[in-house]
Amino acid sequence: MRLVSLCPSLTELVFELGLGDRLVGITEYCVRPPEGVPRIEKVGGTKDPKVERIKELQPDLVLLNEEENRREDADALDTLGIATHTSFPRTVEEVAATVRELSARLGVAPAGQRVANGIDVALERARAATRGQRPVRFAYLIWRKPWMTAAEGTYVSSLLEAAGGDNVVGPCPTRYPSISGAQLASADPCAVLLSTEPFPFQPKHVAELAAATELAPCRFRIVDGELLSWHGARTAAGLDYAVRLLDEFRRARRPQATR
Repeated sequence: MRLVSLCPSLTELVFELGLGDRLVGITEYCVRPPEGVPRIEKVGGTKDPKVERIKELQPDLVLLNEEENRREDADALDTLGIATHTSFPRTVEEVAATVRELSARLGVAPAGQRVANGIDVALERARAATRGQRPVRFAYLIWRKPWMTAAEGTYVSSLLEAAGGDNVVGPCPTRYPSISGAQLASADPCAVLLSTEPFPFQPKHVAELAAATELAPCRFRIVDGELLSWHGARTAAGLDYAVRLLDEFRRARRPQATR
């Protein structure tokens, strides 16, 4: 089976399922695993794939993610008669289900079951570790100019909630709403998590946000965006990482947080 993946986390999952040698096309953002992706042809980005080139590669299946990829590109592939598989897991549980479903379609159900079982075990481990603990109020920022955050209902929020977090940005019409410094300060999160992707937050942005919100710098942390937002092969490790991360804030928190 010849495969094209237009989503970085799906590319990594294909390798995890033992099918990396079936990939004939990936996006320029597909960088994991670093030892496997350099040999594979790049067919554009997640938002601007080279549809005609994909057709020339004659894939049996193109893997898409509803959030990462555009509807018009999926429609263009369908028009060309190219089979596609689109996924959109919003919770940790949905990731495990997606892995099982996709691996069955790819003919490697046992490998998918192994990955999905690992997610299930990590989820139970996270729940056990945080049972009876006070939730850590968090905000997860993904962008600057404007500041943007992940609302409830996103995968990254689900993962952090499963690890003992409480998202100060509740459900929103926009999954990644913009937020001002004043709004962030008013929400009063215990932990402000600055992701390394898609915007590459750096320590200088901690100082910038602390000044904009008047929140103490200790409330801010640069965090691994791949572990927390790439679903599939990284979900189990992401859960363990999130539990450790939020527990650090929980242990450091005093009865009355200071600004």
